[in-house]
Amino acid sequence: MYGEQKTAQAAALAGGAAEPQSGAAGLAASASPADAATPAGSATPAGSAAAPQPLAGFTVGVTAARRADELGTLLRRRGAAVQHAAALRIVPLPDDTELLAATKQLIDHAPDVVVATTAIGFRGWVEAADGWGLGEALLDRLRGVELLARGPKVRGAIRAAGLTEEWSPASESMAEVLDRLLEEGVDGRRIAVQLHGEPLPGFVESLRAGGGEVVGVPVYRWMPPEDLGPVDRLLDATVARSLDAVTFTSAPAAASLLERATERGMLDEFLDALRHDVLPACVGPVTALPLEAHDVATAQPERFRLGPLVQLLCLELPGKVRPLPVAGRKLEIRGHAVLVDGELRTVPPAGMALIRALARRPGWVVPRADLLRALPGAGRDEHAVETAMARLRTALGAPKLIQTVVKRGYRLALDPAADTKYGSA
Repeated sequence: MYGEQKTAQAAALAGGAAEPQSGAAGLAASASPADAATPAGSATPAGSAAAPQPLAGFTVGVTAARRADELGTLLRRRGAAVQHAAALRIVPLPDDTELLAATKQLIDHAPDVVVATTAIGFRGWVEAADGWGLGEALLDRLRGVELLARGPKVRGAIRAAGLTEEWSPASESMAEVLDRLLEEGVDGRRIAVQLHGEPLPGFVESLRAGGGEVVGVPVYRWMPPEDLGPVDRLLDATVARSLDAVTFTSAPAAASLLERATERGMLDEFLDALRHDVLPACVGPVTALPLEAHDVATAQPERFRLGPLVQLLCLELPGKVRPLPVAGRKLEIRGHAVLVDGELRTVPPAGMALIRALARRPGWVVPRADLLRALPGAGRDEHAVETAMARLRTALGAPKLIQTVVKRGYRLALDPAADTKYGSA
């Protein structure tokens, strides 16, 4: 599933093993319900010169278990509505019998090298060992080995524990760690690798191929969420195109979401949404592997952190919107709202369905019958179109944007300066 080609392994190792970080410190945790889609705030006041927030009007799905509040806060601060559904849950370290067994094994049989990959995982390991009465024995053992730190955050955690790392790569890349170990030679050496929930394609295999004995230290173990309701709602929202993007910060979460879609018999619908309408945004190439195995192209930031991931969305989602010159105004139709001259106008679902139908043929008359078919849950009464259209005009705050063509239908009042009539939106 995760691919076996060496070049793909090297690319994944270079990017996917980094621990996500936001680039913004001290973010307050969100107080909204975990699985609710929460709005970004009120519209920009009329007459204000302030630019709209980049993600205003868009809804983003968050699948993270760890640091979900931080990611949600970053998204909301840029105007997004957030729907959260943790696709996995993390087994608490003190309850993890596999980690306890690995810790005892390393204390009893010293490794030659220990590779620490994430700060939160290393700290959690030491704290769990303390709780088991093994803290000092573990630290004593780690003082006598070659200790490698994958990046500056885990290096800080190592030093906070009273230890000193022997080396840390400037690139924060597991590929560089692997290169160093292979250059030193691993034949006959015992190497403990702190696992962090992400697959490390090619890393362990390369060490074993070189003659090394590899001991995994499972500081994160994943299990399905106890409550699948939020996950199912996120899947439904994706298939309904109610989300504009879904974010993934770990490969196990992506794999878990795909597995749940399969269990519900909606995998093909889910994949179709991600391939065509809903942007799948991954923190790095390793995280993207389960999706790309299903031929889903993903967007990834250059730096594999939460902050750059959010900045990527701030570029990608507004970039998909085509501004329309309508009745002397600039109209931008976003996921669940419309920008009118840069002012965010919240529009109800029926209104969004109508304006999208009109925007597919801006300037052309769209018959009432076509608009009726576009309305969610509409019956046969065209009066429903008139009612929804009246509410749409009120929501937009500019009734002249949409013209009524007597006995025919409605049209967006595309400015004459627009030299083409669009065939799709």
